[in-house]
Amino acid sequence: MPTAPAIDATAVAVGLTRALRAAGVATGPDRTRTFLGALAQLDPARRSDVYWAGRLTLCGSPDDLERYDRVFAACFDRDPRPHPPPRPTARPEPRPRPVATGSGIPYAPDTPGDDRTPPAAAPASPDEVLRHRDLAALTAAERAQLRRLLAAFALSGEPRRTARAHPARRGTMDPRRTVRELLRHGGEPARLRHRAPVAKPRRVVLLLDVSGSMDPYADALLRFAHAATHGPAARTPTEVFTIGTRLTRVTREMAHRDPDTALAAVAAAVPDRSGGTRLGEMLRAFLDRWGQRSRARGAVVVVLSDGWERADPALLAAQMRRLHRLAHRVVWANPRKARPGYAPLAAGMAAALPHVDAFVEGHSLAALEHLAAVVRGEASDA
Repeated sequence: MPTAPAIDATAVAVGLTRALRAAGVATGPDRTRTFLGALAQLDPARRSDVYWAGRLTLCGSPDDLERYDRVFAACFDRDPRPHPPPRPTARPEPRPRPVATGSGIPYAPDTPGDDRTPPAAAPASPDEVLRHRDLAALTAAERAQLRRLLAAFALSGEPRRTARAHPARRGTMDPRRTVRELLRHGGEPARLRHRAPVAKPRRVVLLLDVSGSMDPYADALLRFAHAATHGPAARTPTEVFTIGTRLTRVTREMAHRDPDTALAAVAAAVPDRSGGTRLGEMLRAFLDRWGQRSRARGAVVVVLSDGWERADPALLAAQMRRLHRLAHRVVWANPRKARPGYAPLAAGMAAALPHVDAFVEGHSLAALEHLAAVVRGEASDA
């Protein structure tokens, strides 16, 4: 048989995942990496290998299977499901045993007479499927499940070195402790004592857009903010503000341990929810009243907004420039960024983007987990 040409597995994976994403399948970066790992164990030149590797790694729910078959057929210009060839009249050779790969996907080389039934897709766990669902499209039952997952969320600021030091086995020499050690030994030579700087998490400031365009995401993002103030990393100083047609500091309302009680208090304190958007004016109010009082200075400031601006975008650009000078880092999370074909063309988003250090998605639980890693300084905005 002629030798098959070399196949770029990365190009195959990226092209297929982009087509699936456009068809409504939530193929994020983590699923794409899993798909590439499966292809590395298989032969990307064989359609059946590519089909089953993608079916097992890129589909997260039964609804995705039909879309996957349709997209795969369109990409490869034929029915993707591998059908067994006609049974030969002559006695077939013994079939090779399936080989277990590192990705857990069994396969065997294509041989005449191979009539085994294709393996069924492994079902994903409900929590894993929910992690990648768009927050605006969740059902009532899924929202209840999401609240349970968000209750255990954690958000900590990027660590910073302070002027304080603590005893350590390595580091710079600690003169005071070393002299005290010498005195305890009557002036005889003793072990040198060391110290190292104390690391503390930077302050995190959350600016949550509660305007009408962000209403489908507002409840989940407020619960995300509540978990940031009460989760396992609650030692991180965290400030929470809502922005719309007015600026409201809701850090005190978020102090309630129960998230439902906290959100009820926030609802009573925020009269402009589901209203308009004046991001430039609200950022100016935040910087004039709170930014200069060390709330934003040296902090990691996270803006959770779709970037729609009803006022002058030039004002928003000027205030974002001020914020960028004060803060350690400015992170913008936009739920619309995950949509196929999205480009930051809205006037407000285009004006703010040059003064943003990281521009990330904010449409799902997985996107919020990535946002938390960016705030900790452990991930980029890619």
